[in-house]
Amino acid sequence: MARVAPDRTVVDATGSPLRKVATTMSITTTNLVADRPTGTVDRTPPAPPAEPRATAPAPVAPATPRIARYAAGGTRIGLGFLFLWAFVDKLFGLGAATPSGQGWIDGGNPTQGYLASATGPFAGLYHSLAGSTIVTVLFMFGLLAVGTGLMLGIASRLATIGGVLMVLLMWSSHLWPETNPFMDEHLIYAGTLLVLVAIGADRTLGLGDRWRGTALVQRFPWLG
Repeated sequence: MARVAPDRTVVDATGSPLRKVATTMSITTTNLVADRPTGTVDRTPPAPPAEPRATAPAPVAPATPRIARYAAGGTRIGLGFLFLWAFVDKLFGLGAATPSGQGWIDGGNPTQGYLASATGPFAGLYHSLAGSTIVTVLFMFGLLAVGTGLMLGIASRLATIGGVLMVLLMWSSHLWPETNPFMDEHLIYAGTLLVLVAIGADRTLGLGDRWRGTALVQRFPWLG
């Protein structure tokens, strides 16, 4: 009958050594026993790796067609010329809307005749303002500022606000239109000005981007 000594040497009943047991043998046997399946083998193939979820691209605003941008820029310049031409004609009396020799520099009053002919529910108010020096100065300055701003594409917000205010005052001074219950060119001008500033028409055929990049506008953004 053999027994195992603590030093892993196998001896017989008399104490004579028989053989040594390799340590690696017990380790290998242990590993085999640990790796031996104890139940049913799972033959299900491994699940494929999950594919990354595709994310919808962020919506991109369609680019404004080139012809539309140039049409808007040209319309802005055209409206600016209406204001600027009115200023020049009333200043020098070129014979267009202002008779020759009756320009502002000749001593004429650009608002006298127009306001004196006002009609409609606000006629009394406009009649009282006819010939006023303050009103004339504000009117002429408005024509010059709005016309210059629109034609160059600078200070577009202020030019739009001034232009809309001026044409609405002109509309309300001669109510009601002869050929329409209420609509005339002044309201069309006002709506067009608002659309042009909303779509950034000063960027095409204008100095809008350069103007907004100046130190003055960077400090006072409301001038943009």
